[in-house]
Amino acid sequence: MRSRFPVAGVLIGAGVFPALLLTVAGTHMVMFIPAVHIIVVGTAGLAAAAAATAMSIIGARRNDGRAVWTGMAFSVIATMLLIHALATPGALLGPNGVVQIAGALNLPISGTILAASALPALRRPHDVKGLLRVQVVVVVVLASVGAAALVFARRIPVVPAPSTTAANLIFAAGALPLVLLAWRAARTYLLTRRYADLIVCVGVVWLIGAQYGLLDFAMMDAGWWAAHALEFLGIGMVGFPVVLDLRHAVASRPLVGNLRVADLVEHEEAFLGGRVRALLVRLGEKDPSTEGHTRRVATLAVALGERLGLPEGRLRQLALGGLLHDIGKLTVANEILNKPAQLTDEEFAAIRRHPGAGRELLTELGGFSTVVLDLVESHHERLDGAGYPNGIPADEFDLEVRILTVADVYDALTADRVYRKAWSVDRALALLDHDAGQAFDPDCVAALRSLVSARKRRSAVAIAAPSPARRPVAAGQRP
Repeated sequence: MRSRFPVAGVLIGAGVFPALLLTVAGTHMVMFIPAVHIIVVGTAGLAAAAAATAMSIIGARRNDGRAVWTGMAFSVIATMLLIHALATPGALLGPNGVVQIAGALNLPISGTILAASALPALRRPHDVKGLLRVQVVVVVVLASVGAAALVFARRIPVVPAPSTTAANLIFAAGALPLVLLAWRAARTYLLTRRYADLIVCVGVVWLIGAQYGLLDFAMMDAGWWAAHALEFLGIGMVGFPVVLDLRHAVASRPLVGNLRVADLVEHEEAFLGGRVRALLVRLGEKDPSTEGHTRRVATLAVALGERLGLPEGRLRQLALGGLLHDIGKLTVANEILNKPAQLTDEEFAAIRRHPGAGRELLTELGGFSTVVLDLVESHHERLDGAGYPNGIPADEFDLEVRILTVADVYDALTADRVYRKAWSVDRALALLDHDAGQAFDPDCVAALRSLVSARKRRSAVAIAAPSPARRPVAAGQRP
């Protein structure tokens, strides 16, 4: 539950403005000429149409089914808004029920389509041409039904009437997918801290407020006009960040689903400062095996953190600490790092100094949290105090440190090194199981075994497990 509080906080904060706006506006009658309604709603429809076109074109070019699907949702928004605008009473038509129906059903239909963009089927390579055909059919059907409704507009009753049970049911049905989208966007923002993701989250919440206002207030109530303003702003806040993401070949993560573990690690790496990235490049040149190791460890650690229920902010810190945990190896001589034989006591002492050196280096650079610094300095500490560099029992550290310790040892064991071949998955898990509770956190080891089993990454070749008398690998030997 604690991991959900920050997400709920973001959503509550995003909902303050629309709640206040609709409350203050209320049922005060505001009379505008019909042209104002046509301009406001028509402009929103044209903006949605532009976003839908951009999404569909980019999606088709990149064979991205999710982008085309999102474009379909915005096509529905655009079509329904234009029907809503054309049905404005007192302009082209007299009093009619089309304006109410189009306004009431727009967001429930389009929100459901947007929420479905996270379906796994759309994450895989998809028949984009087929989706484009579906999009065209949907728009043509909606436009045809809307045109027929406009012709017979005077015969169509005003349904649902504002603030009725039917209106409340439609609001509930339409709000549910939008709440899902808003929750997803808020969680993504807490992971990435991108303002674009926050804007999408706020925009979705404002669309929920708009839907409430359109269904709760009567036409010409100030609250009804305020709902139109929220709808206009919400569409722009959701649509244009998505288009910009797609233009730069980045999937709109707030809409299509939660960040994958690899995406989070990639994001944290991309936003490291130039000096830190340069140091990581130097480390990769100095020790080629370390570059891939740090990314794999960061990815595995975040996956374990998710299984153990870490909230979004702590997952971000874990990803960053995983990427930087071996940065102190820049201070270790090349001949030691790449020595294809057992190290001497003096050489191993130099290796044991790299966690502390990493903390000193990042402290000098500045801008890193205490959690990240602890991850860098303490990922070789053990529960029984037999680790290094400080010999502090690992249970005195945050869960992130114990997670990173298990991820680091597992990847080190299952990867080729200059001084030995990779262990099998079974053998590595057996050692971790044997030392769980003594050297490694049992919950972290159990989460690792569960994760490995779920991913079906076990080796086909069974290798005997190490002897029970074996010492913990990283306490006094090279992993």
